[in-house]
Parts: sequence; structure tokens; C-alpha cells
Amino acid sequence: MTGHEDATAGRGTDVERTFAAFPPARGRGFAVTWWGQAWLTALEESALDLQQLKAGRRLARAGAVGAVSVRPGRITAMVRGRDRAVHRADVLVEPLTERQWGRFLDMTVERAGHVAALLDREMPPHLVEDASVTGIDLLPGMGDLEPECACDAWDHCEHTAALCYQVARLLDEDPFVLFLMRGRGQRVLLADLQARGDTASTGEVRDSSASRARPGVDAAEAYATGDVLPPLPALPGLPGHPGVPPSLDTGTAPDADVDPEALEVLAAATAVEAHRLLAEALRDTPRSPAAAPESTLAQDAVRLAAGTSDTRVTERLADGSGRGRDGLGVAVRAWRLGGEAALCVLDEKWRVEGETLARACTALEAAWDEDERPPLRRDGNRWTVDGSNGQLRLGRDGRWWPYREEAGRWVPAGAPARDPATALAAAEPDGVAHQPDGTRASEGT
Repeated sequence: MTGHEDATAGRGTDVERTFAAFPPARGRGFAVTWWGQAWLTALEESALDLQQLKAGRRLARAGAVGAVSVRPGRITAMVRGRDRAVHRADVLVEPLTERQWGRFLDMTVERAGHVAALLDREMPPHLVEDASVTGIDLLPGMGDLEPECACDAWDHCEHTAALCYQVARLLDEDPFVLFLMRGRGQRVLLADLQARGDTASTGEVRDSSASRARPGVDAAEAYATGDVLPPLPALPGLPGHPGVPPSLDTGTAPDADVDPEALEVLAAATAVEAHRLLAEALRDTPRSPAAAPESTLAQDAVRLAAGTSDTRVTERLADGSGRGRDGLGVAVRAWRLGGEAALCVLDEKWRVEGETLARACTALEAAWDEDERPPLRRDGNRWTVDGSNGQLRLGRDGRWWPYREEAGRWVPAGAPARDPATALAAAEPDGVAHQPDGTRASEGT
């Protein structure tokens, strides 16, 4: 990998990898890539004590985390705490089952771009999305990072938090670290992908008899035999992609109240949603259904625009929604980051008061060391950094959303986080830190 050497133990890189300790680094975020930020979001949404996260972040920046060992289901490091005592810290991640790996490999070899991106040490968003459609969550979510520490803390402590922050740096450099946690090292994963690709290329021509329909069973006979019959066959697999609706260009003029272009867009969007619902139903452990509030017309316009690249459609949606072309583009960016919740943060400005304001102030106070805290100016649920183009917006669910000023307009800059410092780092892509007077310090100082 680039930038950070590792030693290996056991069977090459497929059992365990050990990464040398990072040197101290101050004044910058821990994750630059979107998948590194997703890792930190899982940590920050799981931890109950923001003070422990703050302490862990400080330890990681000070270089208190030793060599990091990564193997299927577990990451380990020795961490020197604030009291100078050294503790072994472990974080457990659930490996994928053999069945899940099989589905993931089949899905990946069907899309050559996924393999090419992995070889370039990239984690394309579509790879994660396609894996999720097949019931596989590659990136951890809330509660998926289980801490174990020799200090006997029952939740994330400063030692396991520091380890997680350092692992975010490793993930930035090499997404294969995530696959090793999930159960496959780089060499084995690439070999499995190669084998699947070879099988797919040689197995396309099949005996025509294998595709013949099996004979049916008489209904009266089936009813009479009851439970003597063998069990029903397994459910069919999930199609590789949503179906394509038929073209409405029939050569016949439509009625005055029928809009073929709009119907085609709606039909395609419905096919995508049906594919998603079917994938959810076929998951190994389906999620409990939750009643979602019905979208407004304005929200639905943004959702449709996010699902198409047809300029004819987006122009009509821009006019119909009243947002205009630029406004719709910003709204689509927000939607892709967080759906309706992100869109509400973009559009809604509300007054923060009472207990909500107290919690927000506590989170801001705990997010930075005293000498690193940027100067913030509040307007409603929006905290703007003086002397900078960065802004934090507080959602009604307590998460912080990063915003950046571009061409005189505030636009969403990344995914939300429970920790304000992590969120604000996404609004500063150059990785610079802010001094208390609002000036910027050079990276690495």
C-alpha cells in the first residue's frame, strides 16, 4: 500500500496485517475519503460519552496508538492513555458469512468498474450501494463497532476511540483493510474475483436441456398429498439491476392529458424502488418495517431529480419545484447525502433553545481542545466559522451537518456526524485547522 508500510503474519496478507504506528499529527481531520468518514460516523453514533471520543481523538493525534493489527473480525493496538498507562484495545467487527461473500463476489464480477476501482485503492459508492441491495452492509453502522479494552470500560473508552480514529487513516489509504476486517484479505479476495470471472466467462454456453421448464404438479394431487411433498424450492435470486420499463414511443400521438416523458421517468423510478424493496425482503435478517412520513411534492421533485441524468427532466423539475437549476442541484447534493433529513437541514432554519441548545453547546465545547476551537457565530441552528467558508448545521435529530460556501451559496459538504469537529473537517477539504482568532494554520502544525 502507499504511504504506510505493513508487516504480515500467517498466510500472507490474508490472515493478519500489522501497520506501524502513525506519528503525531495535529490540526487536521482523521478521514479524507467518504468511506473513512463513514467509519468515524459509526464510531460517533455508537459511543455514549463524547468526552471519551474527545480524549481518544487527542490520544490519536498525539501518536499514543501503537502498531495496529487487523484480522477478520478484530482490530487491536496498544494505546497509552492520559495517565501514561498502556492498555490493549480491541474493536470487533462482524465478518461476512460465506453465503454473503458468495453474493458479494457474484455482484462484483458483474461490474468491471468495481474491480478496477478496488485495484486503485478506491471504494466506489456504487459498490457499497450494490452490496447493500444484495443484503450486505460493507461499512459498519451504528452499534457495529464493539469495543473491548483492558481498562474494563463497558463502552467505548479513550483507548478504543483512539484506535478507531487511527484505523480511519488506514482505511483512507487502503480500503482492503475493511475487507480484511470483514473476513477476506486482499490476495484471497482478488483470487476469488478472478476465479468467479473465469467461471462466468466459460459457463455462458449451457446445454439447452438444462433450461427446459420442469414438469408441473397436478393441483388435486398436490392438495391430496399435503405435507408429503418436498419443501418448496428456494426463493429466486435478486435480479442484478432494476428492470427497464418499455418505451412509450409507439408512433401514436398521446392524449392531451398524457405526458409520455413524465410517465417514463416515473416508471423507471418505480422499478428502482421495487428492486430496493425486493432486496430488503430477501435480506438474511430483514429490517423491521418503519412507517415513513409521506414525501411532499417539493421533496419528491428532488428525489426524482437525484435519480436521473436526463436534462429535459431536471429542467422541468427545476421549474416545477421553484428552486431553479442551481437550487435544484444543491438540493440533489443534499438528498444524495441523507435523503429527506438532509433536505430539511438545507431548507429549514429553526430556533435552537432550551435543552436542545444546552446539548448543542456541550457538544461544541467537548469537540475541540481549548486552543483548537474555531470561533463560531450562531444564527438559529447554523454555526458559521468566522473568517472561513465552513458552517455547521444542527439537524432536529441532533446530528451535525457540514456546509461550505461556494459561489456565494451555502452547500452541503459531507455526511452528518454526532461530533461537530468531525463534521466540520468535511467542510475543510484542504485539512487546515483554525486558530481561535479565525486565522488558518498550515496543515500538520
